[in-house]
Amino acid sequence: MTWIDTIAYEDANGELRQLYDRIKGPDDNVDNIMLAHSLRPHSMQGHMTIYKYVLHHPRNTLPKAYLEAIGVYVSHLNECGYCLEHHFAGMSRLLDDAVRSEAIRKALQSGRPEDAFQGAQLAGLNYAAKLTGAAPSVTQEDIEGMRAAGLDDGQILEINQVTAYFGYANRTVLGLGIDTSGDIIGLSPGDSTNPDNWTHE
Repeated sequence: MTWIDTIAYEDANGELRQLYDRIKGPDDNVDNIMLAHSLRPHSMQGHMTIYKYVLHHPRNTLPKAYLEAIGVYVSHLNECGYCLEHHFAGMSRLLDDAVRSEAIRKALQSGRPEDAFQGAQLAGLNYAAKLTGAAPSVTQEDIEGMRAAGLDDGQILEINQVTAYFGYANRTVLGLGIDTSGDIIGLSPGDSTNPDNWTHE
C-alpha cells in the first residue's frame, strides 16, 4: 500500500475519521493516496482541497475530461502508474466512449498528443508536457502560443494548475511507494456543483 505507516478507516478517530468520512467511497473505501496522509491529517485536508478546487470546481471552464487527460499525460511523463490508471478511468467514465478513451491513452503514452487532440487542447497538452519535463525553459512565448490557439488566460491558469497538481500528486505516490492495492480505480469527488463535496463516487 505505502512504505510508511497508515491508519485504516476502521482505526481512525477524531479529525482523521471526519476527513475519511468526507472523502470515502463505497464500503468506506479510502484511496491509498489519501491513506498515505493519515499520520498528518492536515496535509490530507490540504491535498483534497487543492485537488477538488483545481480539477473539480464548478468555475472551471475547460471540460473535466480534458483536465483528466492532462493528468493522464503528466502522470505518464512522470512514470506514475498509480495516478495514470486512476485518472484514465476517470477520464474514460466522463467521455463514455471506449474507442476515444483508448485512442487518447495511446496518443499520450506514445508522446504524440497530436494524434488525439488539436487546436487549443493540443496547445495546452504541449504546454503541460514542457512544464512537467523542462519547467525552466517555459517562456512567455508559450503562454502567447496558447492564447493564439484559442485559450483565454483563465483557461491557461486551469491547465497550469492541473499540471502542477499532478506533479505534486505523482511525487507523493512515487516518493512513498503508494500502490493501487485495495483501491477502487477511478473514483473521484465527482460533484462539480459543490466544491466542498469531497465524496468519492
